[in-house]
Amino acid sequence: MDEASVVEVSMQEEMAWPALSLLEAGDTRLEAFLGATRLHCTTPMGLQVWHRFGSPLSTPLVLLHGGSGSWMHWLKNVVALSRTNCVYAVDLPSMGDSDVPTGAMDADDLTSSLEMGFRALFKGEPVRVMGFSFGGLCAGLLGASAPQLISELILVGAPGMGLFGPQLKLRGLTPSMDESQVLAVMKHNLKVMMVADDVALDEFTLHLQYKNISRDRLRRRRLARSDVMVQLQTAWTFPVHTIWGELDALYVGRLGEVREKLNRCDLRTHTLIEGAGHWVMYESAETFNSHVQNILK
Repeated sequence: MDEASVVEVSMQEEMAWPALSLLEAGDTRLEAFLGATRLHCTTPMGLQVWHRFGSPLSTPLVLLHGGSGSWMHWLKNVVALSRTNCVYAVDLPSMGDSDVPTGAMDADDLTSSLEMGFRALFKGEPVRVMGFSFGGLCAGLLGASAPQLISELILVGAPGMGLFGPQLKLRGLTPSMDESQVLAVMKHNLKVMMVADDVALDEFTLHLQYKNISRDRLRRRRLARSDVMVQLQTAWTFPVHTIWGELDALYVGRLGEVREKLNRCDLRTHTLIEGAGHWVMYESAETFNSHVQNILK
């Protein structure tokens, strides 16, 4: 496998993050992110952008975000989790600020690129990984391809269980839409798929969603509706934990079957967070962070 290189971005450049200007418009405290470091991981398959929070001397915890997202899916979690771990939140290849690997179409086309990033950052040592939705699918694929790179896996609302409910009625964007129309589409789609409570749909969240979606260059999601995770788990050699929002729109009427589908791996805990939807770590951040910290202990 070709080697990858890692470069840390200086704090002066760090202050120019688009994420920081976004935070000024929301309720999230800007100062909470000033201690972060941005990492550029250059692989033969393109640039990967990672964000590190906490002391590099602490135990690493890697966060893989959801589809059409970026590391900012974890905005309400990185600070709390970095108090006891060194948090590495990546922009998955083809999303956020990371490059598209040549020919990449779906999650299985990202595995080699992710493996290169992991090896470059962690020198082949196994690390804890938490994957949300599409990121959970990516983690499952990586865990089957290179199980030695993962010491423990936390799946959050992960697809690929063969359990998705009816097709969600999401709305699309058109070039003729003005800003108010675009934000109306964002609000509708977030409500339909991502969150259960309208309280979570403030202006900051709508702009965050739009920023993420506008940088998604990996449109195919054939694996998400398959049962690929049921097959992959036989190759996992690490403990697994799961966290779901009890009102996850992707699993309407079938959430109770998740534990049964993960009966061929070392499943340690299975947690449902009351009142939360698919984007559980954002909608119920305090409860979610507490559960994760208990797992990491």
